[in-house]
Amino acid sequence: MTTSNVISPPDPLALILVTYQSDGHIQACLSSLPLAEPQRGLRIILVDNSSTDNTRAQIATALRNYPHERIAHQLIYNNDNRGFTRAVNQALAHVPEQAAVLFLNPDTILPPGCLSALMKSLYANEKIGVVAPQLRFPASAKIPDEMIQPSCRRFPIYSDLFFEFTGLAQAFPRSARCNRWKMGEFDHRSSREVDQPQGACLLARPEVIQQVGMWDERFPLFFSDVDWCRRVWQAGWKIYFEAEAFVYHAQGASVKQARPRAIWSSHISFWRYFRKWRVSWWDEIFSLVIGPVLVLAALLRIAWVGLKRGD
Repeated sequence: MTTSNVISPPDPLALILVTYQSDGHIQACLSSLPLAEPQRGLRIILVDNSSTDNTRAQIATALRNYPHERIAHQLIYNNDNRGFTRAVNQALAHVPEQAAVLFLNPDTILPPGCLSALMKSLYANEKIGVVAPQLRFPASAKIPDEMIQPSCRRFPIYSDLFFEFTGLAQAFPRSARCNRWKMGEFDHRSSREVDQPQGACLLARPEVIQQVGMWDERFPLFFSDVDWCRRVWQAGWKIYFEAEAFVYHAQGASVKQARPRAIWSSHISFWRYFRKWRVSWWDEIFSLVIGPVLVLAALLRIAWVGLKRGD
């Protein structure tokens, strides 16, 4: 691991990014940040998990044109892929104590003023500890109108697995019952409190970072954001979805490059989530029962991906 340090401006807003094979997106992401918050001091802490593509060169190109009197950066280049969650915690260890923190995916682009609007929303109510923007697909030939991504979810419960595995959630995508977990009835066009926004862009108060702490590394890629948001709620803070601010998100750009491994990790982490948050003997029984179900589901999905690739 190697590090590069730049002295940070006073009272910065810290931005945490983790990259892996992100050369198709990271330069656009980093280039959007200065105008996303045009006044406040920013401290970017970027951890690269041993990318072998052109990611690091793209990072250097983007940072070269930064207004360094206002924006500082710290680059941490790992010699191996330590996993997303562990890399997030590496970055958190370097966050100034009194800094708010933006957790940001490298496949995002922040429009001008977006981060300023999120900061305003975060401090609009003393009970709000985390705020997230609306996510949109970047405009393209397939998606010309910047379609909104459904990015908010409720904390999962066992019945959600039934509706997912039986196909009822897909058959009735707008149902508050059949698609309760993924909030099928919510169109993401209005602001509201939510359980858990997608971790692609989360802005947290410094008090939340100090109180809730690091992300749980038992979830190396998936469900670490779900678990962390649940701990935010457990600590007494509210999480707010701000529909008036939006971020472009390519959604899963790095994950798609290792699809079978990502499928396996997501299902195992789903099981670990239920195991961690069990509170009764019923939870104990159900969490043990769903383990083999999730493993079987993962194997079937991986096999299906392999068959599709072979077509």
